Amino acid sequence: METLKVSADVLFVLLGAIMVLAMHAGFAFLELGTVRRKNQVNALMKILVDFSISTIAYFFVGYTLAYGVNFFAGAEALAAKGGYELVKFFFLLTFAAAIPAIISGGIAERFKFHPQLVATLMLVGFLYPFFEGIAWNQAYGIQGFLKGHFGAEFHDFAGSVVVHAMGGWIALAAVLLLGPRMGRYTKDGRVLAFPPSSIPFLALGAWVLTVGWFGFNVMSAQTLDRITGLVAANSLMAMAGGTIAGLVVGRNDPGFVHNGPLAGLVAVCAGSDVMHPLGALATGAVAGGLFVIMFNATQNRLRIDDVLGVWPLHGLCGAWGGIACGIFGSKALGGLGGVSLASQVAGTALGIAIALAGGFAIYGALRKTMGIRLDPEEEFEGADLSIHRITATPEREERA
Repeated sequence: METLKVSADVLFVLLGAIMVLAMHAGFAFLELGTVRRKNQVNALMKILVDFSISTIAYFFVGYTLAYGVNFFAGAEALAAKGGYELVKFFFLLTFAAAIPAIISGGIAERFKFHPQLVATLMLVGFLYPFFEGIAWNQAYGIQGFLKGHFGAEFHDFAGSVVVHAMGGWIALAAVLLLGPRMGRYTKDGRVLAFPPSSIPFLALGAWVLTVGWFGFNVMSAQTLDRITGLVAANSLMAMAGGTIAGLVVGRNDPGFVHNGPLAGLVAVCAGSDVMHPLGALATGAVAGGLFVIMFNATQNRLRIDDVLGVWPLHGLCGAWGGIACGIFGSKALGGLGGVSLASQVAGTALGIAIALAGGFAIYGALRKTMGIRLDPEEEFEGADLSIHRITATPEREERA
C-alpha cells in the first residue's frame, strides 16, 4: 500500500507539472496575440528559451536555495520513493519559470533578447527562491515570527504572492527602467493605441492558461491525500467572477474579457484552499475590475507602457489575492479559518518589497552593463527581423 501511495503521488504531481508546463504555451500565445505582428516570433522564442534557462537555474541553484535539496547524487538515490522529489522539482520549476514568462509580457517589443536570458538566470536562480523559501519552507524564521505575533503564518496556497505578485512587481521595475515603446506617448500629450495583432491568438492563450490553472491550483496539494475539491470549485468561481467583471467594467472589450478570468485566478491562488466559493467569487470579481481600472490608469494616466498589463494583472491582483485570503479565509466570512489578515498583509508587503528591490537591482545592473533596449532602428523594424531574422508571416515579404 505504501508503494502504491508513493506511485500515486508521483503521478499526481507529474500531471500537475504537465498542466502547468502547458500554461507556458498560454503565456506565449497571450503575448503573441497582444503584441504587433513584427514582434510575434520574439514572443514565442522568449517563453520557450526562458523556460529552458529557468530549468537549469532552478535545478542547479534555485531549488536548493529554496528547499535545501540538491540532485548531486547517483540515479539510484534520485529514484528513491519513485523519484517523488524529482517530479516535485518539475512541478515547482513550472511555477518558478512563470516569473520570466510574466515579465516577458510587460517588456515586450523593445527588450534585447540575451540580457533577458541573463535576467532569467538571476531571477529563477536567486531572487524568486529567496522569497519562495520564506513563504513555503520556513526560511529565516519569518513565518514563525508572523505566527507568534499575529496568530497565523502567511498563507499562500498556490502562489498569488509568491509567484504572481513577485512576477508582476519585478516586471514593473523592468518596465520603468526600460521606458515606453517608440511612439506610444507623443510630446503633445496624446496616447497612441497599439491594438492587439490577433484577438484569436490572445483568446487561445487565455484559454490555455485558464485550463492549466486548475493544475496550478489543485495540484499545489502536492500529495494525493491532500487534494480537495474546494480548491477546484473556488478556482472556478473566481474565474467566473473575474470574467464577468472584465466584461462589465471593460465594456465588452475582448482583451479585458479574456484577461478577466486570469485576474480572478491570480487572486484566488492564495486562499483557494480556505475560502468559501462565494468568497472566491467576490475575490475574482474584485480582481477582474481591478485589472481593467488599473490597466487603463497605468497606460493612460501614469504612462507606464506595460504591454500586456502584467503589473495590474499579476502584481496588483496577486497582492489583492494575498490580502483577500486573510479576509475571505476567515471563519467569520465562511472560510475555514487558520489565517490572519495582519500576516497576509505583512507577507504580501514583504514579497512586493523583495520583488521591487531585486527587480531594480538586476535590471538596473543589466542596463548599465549589457544594455537592455533595442536601438531605435531595431525597434522600428521589429524584434522578429532584428533578432531572429524572420517574421511570423514570411510569405508577405516574398510577395512584396
